[in-house]
Amino acid sequence: MTGASDDDPSGIATYSQAGAQFGLALLWTALITLPLMAAVQEICDRTALATGTGLGELALKRFNRLGKYVIGVLIAALILANGLNIAADLVAIGSGMQLLHAGPTWIWALLAGVLVTLLLALGSFDRIATVFKLLCAVLLSYFVVAVIVTRNWLQVISYAFIPHFQFSSAYIGLLVAVLGTTISPYLFFWQSAHRIEDMRTDPEGGSKVQPLRLRSLGLARRKLATSRADVFTGMTFSNLVMFAIILSTSETLHAHNKTNIQSAAQAAASLMPFAGHFAGTIFALGFIGSGLLAVPILAASGAAGMAGLMHRPWGFSSSIRKAPIFYALVGLGTLGGTVFSLLNTNPIQLLVFVAAINGVAAAPFLIVVMLVSGNKKIMGKHSNHRLASTIGWSTTALMAAAAVAFFATGGLGF
Repeated sequence: MTGASDDDPSGIATYSQAGAQFGLALLWTALITLPLMAAVQEICDRTALATGTGLGELALKRFNRLGKYVIGVLIAALILANGLNIAADLVAIGSGMQLLHAGPTWIWALLAGVLVTLLLALGSFDRIATVFKLLCAVLLSYFVVAVIVTRNWLQVISYAFIPHFQFSSAYIGLLVAVLGTTISPYLFFWQSAHRIEDMRTDPEGGSKVQPLRLRSLGLARRKLATSRADVFTGMTFSNLVMFAIILSTSETLHAHNKTNIQSAAQAAASLMPFAGHFAGTIFALGFIGSGLLAVPILAASGAAGMAGLMHRPWGFSSSIRKAPIFYALVGLGTLGGTVFSLLNTNPIQLLVFVAAINGVAAAPFLIVVMLVSGNKKIMGKHSNHRLASTIGWSTTALMAAAAVAFFATGGLGF
């Protein structure tokens, strides 16, 4: 589910823009980010498994009073950023409905925002999430397009394994956007929260979450192994879709000098070699499904972090009466995003801009994640080992360097 939500409309638009504008020059990011995002998500997942608590609550244990205030400000900023991301995804849903000739973008953005808010409040989201995930499966059509249109696979392999840097503000800006939509801060909190929700359904411990240290050695090892397989499978799926989108748009849009995508219809044109006249429909279904799946995750990630930091109940498995602050923050995110989505904005530019914001904001949250997961008092024997620490801190350094380069080059020019 995390992998599918990572390929939300912001991701689809950013990868499409990367392929259309720079051809294969950013294809290498699909491979280099896979181990990075997989390691980070595994670390976030392991914090939940080892402690049975979310990242917000773990921050209470790890940091002093000043640190808690700083993290509170960071999570508040995350909620605002997620609200902007929600708005962008709702606009994308509206654009998808417009591609289906169902009416104006703003009407469907408004209806989608209200619908998702009601489903979350009524506790019905899990029942229809499967439908949204099935809609996301149409993104696999990009693989078919890539096979159909690619002629020089040796060139593709070269660009995939050898970074082809371009020292321009447009390239660096889009690079930060690609990194940001792939290694997004909201996914850190969501992975931790989603694992805890999963553990609440385990037979061990009844309704109370039972961390690994309280389970038998065999059950703990099995849970850790299956959870890692879950994370690595989801991240691999996510990056394979990313690879296919960049390759497909490079071989179609970029090859025909359509280098600046301004609308969902233009982005959908990359699917024409496979779908023909149905390209717009298939693209629209992917946009709509991934958007509807991502909006609740965006809203819940920041809400779970803030509620946990305030030591208040959270989670979709709890009722509104038991977790009022969590649901209030979720509603603030979805409804706030809905209001913002009604402004007259270019959906593709907004989606890529949101991805760039995530890229700039990722480093501070990664520092929090690494300091929590590397603390033996909190994590016990499940604290970061050498490989996890190396990859995790390397990812933090990469995202920090990308943010510095973004501002140094005036990266908003993509």
